[in-house]
Amino acid sequence: MWILLYRIIYLPAFLIALPYYGIRMLRRGGYGKDFAQRLGYFPKQAPKQAGRPRIWLQAVSVGEVLSVGALIRELKLQLNAEIILTTTTSTGYTEGCKRYAEDCLKVGLFPLDFIVFNRRSWRQIDPDIIITMESELWPEHLHEAQRRKVPVYVVNARLSDRSFRRYQSIHYLAKRLLAKPRLFFPSSVVDRHRLIQLGVGGERMGCVGNIKMDVAPREVLAKEARQLLRNDLGFRTNEDDTEPLVLLGASTWPEEEAFLLNLLCSYRKESIDCRLLLVPRHAERRAEIIRLLSSDSHSYHIRSRDGNKANNPVCIHLADTTGELSHLAQAADIAFIGKSLAPNKGGQTPIEAVSIGLPTVMGPNMENFRAIVDSLVRAGAAWQTDGKETTKTALKRLLNCESERQALTKAAKEWTLAQTGVSAKIAVEIASDFSLSHRGQRG
Repeated sequence: MWILLYRIIYLPAFLIALPYYGIRMLRRGGYGKDFAQRLGYFPKQAPKQAGRPRIWLQAVSVGEVLSVGALIRELKLQLNAEIILTTTTSTGYTEGCKRYAEDCLKVGLFPLDFIVFNRRSWRQIDPDIIITMESELWPEHLHEAQRRKVPVYVVNARLSDRSFRRYQSIHYLAKRLLAKPRLFFPSSVVDRHRLIQLGVGGERMGCVGNIKMDVAPREVLAKEARQLLRNDLGFRTNEDDTEPLVLLGASTWPEEEAFLLNLLCSYRKESIDCRLLLVPRHAERRAEIIRLLSSDSHSYHIRSRDGNKANNPVCIHLADTTGELSHLAQAADIAFIGKSLAPNKGGQTPIEAVSIGLPTVMGPNMENFRAIVDSLVRAGAAWQTDGKETTKTALKRLLNCESERQALTKAAKEWTLAQTGVSAKIAVEIASDFSLSHRGQRG
């Protein structure tokens, strides 16, 4: 009955949202690519091979797409599986095609969650296993899996403060929705406790851990290569052979670029040789950020417009591109994590910065990564502030104190080492559980 109610509500909501999709296609440039797949017109796949289960893995956006590499490799190793990876955002789709074209049978777009679109995709893909990431619990998708008796596994299962409150407010419907997956793999102990409070039994819990910890830079740069990268970004050695200190704005959101630019001006007035590497979360905001940079007197380089290499030394490099954060972060000395200062809420993941040992500072609004941040702070592997003024003070303190930077780097590397290997554990558990359920179905 509840799925019928969902379908009745979904259709008018979809029609109301159509103008939004049109505007989004125009703004994001690329959102319309292969749009038919969103309506269920997924390319028909070759017949399945005996002994090779087909896995439909849904990773909603760039962050999730970047994080599934190790999981894909481990699933192929454990199950000899065919992987079909879908994503929701245009940037996630582009990055998925670039990274996993050889590892996956197909990289495509997730259908809109209405019965007509959803079932059309299911017929084309014909999966044996469904894996969905974090909070991607689409009712129609889960209902179709149950109808076809296909097991569903939720990896990096995560409930933000806001999501948890919402689920509690619709407890009856939430309980029915959460009953669909066969196993949850919580991203943290906090998420495990929240799922249990919502009615998910402990017997349906897999290992706890965040697969984003298994995401290492594609190459850890040696000293010489790191220096070349800094040179290319325009952060070159000074004439007196001193090195500037590079502050990374990682996945920044509105107002945070202006905040960091003001810090840069303040620090340089105090004779702190600081440079700024800006990597905004959404590249389509480039025009807004360029206007901000144009109103300032500091020299800057725009990556999408001026190329990857700055011909002259600059104070600011705007990396308005997608999928480069892990690589570019290696040129930095200190990181600030975006979406963590008001008016923004939720935070972006600090893992990419911490995993390469960058001394990392974030504001108070990290609700989406509360467990990770708490763990980092307890381990002395990152600093969290309570607002803009304390963020300014913390960053200045790190710029002025090499020993504190070194202490944070050491703690960050130790913390990262202790968290890795989750993807392999999850793949083993999925393979074991699928084998049991598969035998049960055949019996």
